[in-house]
Formats: sequence, structure tokens, C-alpha cells
Amino acid sequence: MKGSLIIVAFFAVGVLCGFYHLVPFDVSKTGISFYALCALMGSVGLSIGNDPQTLKNFRSLNPRLVFLPIATILGTLSAAALVGFILPHRTMADCMAVGSGMGYYSLSSIFITEYKGAELGTVALLSNIIREIVTLLCAPLLVRWFGNLSPISAGGATTMDTTLPVITRYSGQEFVVVSIFHGFVTDFSVPFLVTFFCLMD
Repeated sequence: MKGSLIIVAFFAVGVLCGFYHLVPFDVSKTGISFYALCALMGSVGLSIGNDPQTLKNFRSLNPRLVFLPIATILGTLSAAALVGFILPHRTMADCMAVGSGMGYYSLSSIFITEYKGAELGTVALLSNIIREIVTLLCAPLLVRWFGNLSPISAGGATTMDTTLPVITRYSGQEFVVVSIFHGFVTDFSVPFLVTFFCLMD
């Protein structure tokens, strides 16, 4: 929860700096977002490669639970497509690109900003931050109303890091491996899905 609030605070500071022109140059013209994206991709690869226990945990996974991240991805994209019908000023592809972030706000918002502009990139950032915060705050209610797997699906790509402690607490220790696997698969899908839907128009 604390980490999510820190991210929101940094976002608010960035908005204020841009609005009041406190930064003496136009950040969008420096190409810094591309280098930030490369650094993020590199750090994701390092974090996965440096943890051999993750691969061992995957081998002990119940075969039926392999379909959980697929269900999460399909459900998220279906809901995003429905939103595309409601919003007349946004295409279905735009909405599905935002949904494809799966809670991975730092990576997806940079991709979408590069392809679609800062406005949709900001929407993606807020949408994915809200997804993480809702999972952190509502995990006990999700478990009570929809079962132990529901906070895992709600967390999307965050279930292998930031939302893992709260999922472990309310869903149970036996769902740790499921949560890590789910986060790994959805995390891996983000750059491919976001790019695909951004290039659809």
C-alpha cells in the first residue's frame, strides 16, 4: 500500500511540475522515456533471471491453474473492449491498449505515450495504478465474495511483487506459487499486447 501511495505522490508532483512549468525544458522532446523503458525491461529480465527459485516453483504448479493468467488477460481485454463501445472519442483499440497494461503502470504508460501520446499514456498510468490500489485495499472483500483466486486476477501483473504480500495474507500461503506464476505470465504479455493494440489503428 505504501509503495502505491508513493507512486501516486510522484505522479502528482510530476503533474504539478508540468502544469506550473517548474521544469525548464520539455521532457517529452528529450527521448528520456525510451531510455527509461529500456532500463525497465532490463530490470524485469534481471529480476526474473536472478531468482532460480521462481522456475522451481513453477514446476510444482497445479496444471489447471496454468489457465488463470489466460483467463485474466481475456477478461481484462473483454472489459476494455466493452468500454470502447461506451467512449465515443476513443477507439476500441485504444481502450484495449490501456487494458493491456494489466496493472504494470510504469511499462505500459511509457509504451502508450510513445505510440499514442501523453493523454492516453496518462489514462493508462492512472488506470493501472488504480487496479493495483484496488487489489491492495479490497483483497479481503474479493476473497470473501469471489474466492481465493479473485485478488490474483484483480492484481494482474503486480501479483508477483507489490500485491503478493496481501494476496498471501488473505488467499493463503498455498497460493504464493500461483500468484507468482500469474504475475510472471501477465507481466510478460504486457509489451506484446500493448504494442499490438497501439499499432492496430
